[in-house]
Formats: sequence, C-alpha cells, structure tokens
Amino acid sequence: MATRNEPHIGHLIEAELKRQGRSVVWLAEQLCCHRNNVYLIFRREWIDTLVLKKVALALRHDFFADLSDDFRNTLSDDHNLPGNAK
Repeated sequence: MATRNEPHIGHLIEAELKRQGRSVVWLAEQLCCHRNNVYLIFRREWIDTLVLKKVALALRHDFFADLSDDFRNTLSDDHNLPGNAK
C-alpha cells in the first residue's frame, strides 16, 4: 500500500494523460488494449516495468525518472534508511 510519501504510479499516469489532453481511448489504442484496462492501470499503486515502459513510450513521458527522483529524495533522508539511526 502506498503511503503519503510514495508515488502512486497509476495516479501519475492518469495525471500525465490529462495534462496532455489525451483520452483514455487514445491510450488504450496506443497500448492495444481495452479502455477498461487503462482504468485498471490508474488504480494501480505499482506496475510491471514492461507495462510502464509501454505507457511511457505512448505518452512520451519518463515515469522511470519520476520514480528515480522520488527514490533519490528518500535516500537523502537519513532517517528513512534502515540502520541509519543517529
């Protein structure tokens, strides 16, 4: 389950789709799937990397960089790392 500090990948994808002004039907066509599957993606807190790559290529948005940035920010907070209590 995602916490407040963890990105929800489905919400990130949905937000980017809306930001671009594209429809769910458009993304479904790009992914060669039914629009119901796109709505299921929006509900996911985590996603298979191959599916994320396909979505990223369709939207021309690097979700991997978004997740990597979040990961680096988490690493920079020493109190979030196991065994780093001071």
